[in-house]
Amino acid sequence: MASNSPNLECRMYEAKFPDVDMAVMIQVKSIGEMCAYVSLLEYNNIEGMILLSELSRRRIRSINSLIKVGRTEPVMVLHVDEEKGYVNLSKRRVSEEDIQICEDRYNKSKLVHSIMRHVAETMQLDLEDLYIHVGWPLYRKYGHCFEAFKLIVNDPDSILNTLTREVKEAGPDGVEVTKVVPALTEEVKDALVKNIRRRMTPQPLKIRADIEMKCFQFDGVLHIKAAMRKAEAAGNQDCPVKIKLVAPPSYVLITQTLDKEQGISVLTKAIAACTEEIELHKGKLTVKEAPRAVSEREDILLAERMAKLSQANEEVEGDEDSEEEEDTGRLLFLRGRLKLKLCLNS
Repeated sequence: MASNSPNLECRMYEAKFPDVDMAVMIQVKSIGEMCAYVSLLEYNNIEGMILLSELSRRRIRSINSLIKVGRTEPVMVLHVDEEKGYVNLSKRRVSEEDIQICEDRYNKSKLVHSIMRHVAETMQLDLEDLYIHVGWPLYRKYGHCFEAFKLIVNDPDSILNTLTREVKEAGPDGVEVTKVVPALTEEVKDALVKNIRRRMTPQPLKIRADIEMKCFQFDGVLHIKAAMRKAEAAGNQDCPVKIKLVAPPSYVLITQTLDKEQGISVLTKAIAACTEEIELHKGKLTVKEAPRAVSEREDILLAERMAKLSQANEEVEGDEDSEEEEDTGRLLFLRGRLKLKLCLNS
């Protein structure tokens, strides 16, 4: 039986394939002997391939430490075969700047796509048709549809009323004529504006700073804890500060805020308060990474790092056995000495 449900699958951008030397967001699907197979999330999950030689500039000791099935991350486009619909990619050639640009673009595109897909689904529209007449024209005009959606929150008519589509109708004499009409009906327009206003509320940014703190004085741990409390006290209701131990002597200071500059300023003051307190007790604080806005990927990497360090600090299996062996050896040694002493006395 044929389904009347609308098509809800579509790429995010007008181009069907990414450009060479462009960073794109992928999700790893499987890992073979020679390569990893991935899907390009921004291009309707078309298939791509990363050769294992393109995973890292360094010698690969463990594939699983570099790439995992299900992981989402930016990679660089090396070659595009449009006829076969195939894309060759590289992880080792993507720079930190490329990663930042890609993540920012993808997060915006993902939100836009979610809004567009929801409207298409609820209004029983073809998603690609909605992109053709609304999404992609806004991408061309504003650089990114996300920027247009931000303007629609306060002034939808000035943005959406400029969008049109061509329809063909039969004229009075029976000849087919092309007519220009608004791209959206009032009903669809209202649904789109409602969804944009609901989803485009400002999201708090996460601001983070990385420090190292040491104090070798008596009760040094207590002095460090006091300095941590001073740092957290520097926060306020809009920018509460939290300081977490990564692994001695590494700590991270974190705050969330809608105002990036305010968040950076608050963390800077928190570091100053922490430094002042620890130096009173002849301790030392070193800023490893100044306060900055961090992405979801950096949060994940920090969590993975903390998990690895926590695991490394756990007791290694076999430690108890080695301690028992050491105790047994010591006991045998003492018994030997006692026997020797008795022999000498007899």
